[in-house]
Amino acid sequence: MFKKILIPTDGSPLSEQSANAGITFAKSVGAEVVALHVTQPFAATIGFDGMAAAYAITDESYEKAAAEQAAEYLQVLLDRASTAGVPADSCSVSNFNVADGIVQAAQEKNCDLIFIGSHGRSGLSRLLLGSVTAKVLSLSHIAVLVYRVKDEKDKNKE
Repeated sequence: MFKKILIPTDGSPLSEQSANAGITFAKSVGAEVVALHVTQPFAATIGFDGMAAAYAITDESYEKAAAEQAAEYLQVLLDRASTAGVPADSCSVSNFNVADGIVQAAQEKNCDLIFIGSHGRSGLSRLLLGSVTAKVLSLSHIAVLVYRVKDEKDKNKE
């Protein structure tokens, strides 16, 4: 059914939980995995109003740090896929909009499924924080499987 599954990660424990489920799913259907990390350009992290000087960081040092961080996050997924016997590749892209980056990477890598976690935010927190998952659902022209992750607060309620 699915042959190539894109699994985005932001390196958080909840994202890793979703990635683990995605790798397990890929193994069960005999698919390969493409692990993805989307970074935002330097300008997106500090705004466009010249505040960069206040942070004493340059574009180059930000890009280098972002690339190193992405490599760490992606290596965790590649190692887990290897342990599970799932063929895997990885990529990192930069995009002002994380959801756009995810959808574009899925298209460029010829994936037929995006396996993404949802933190289950609702109400005001969803309005204020937005939902990358909801945006991916609205933008994607390929199948999207949303995995509901549980944070420690939710696990303690069970």
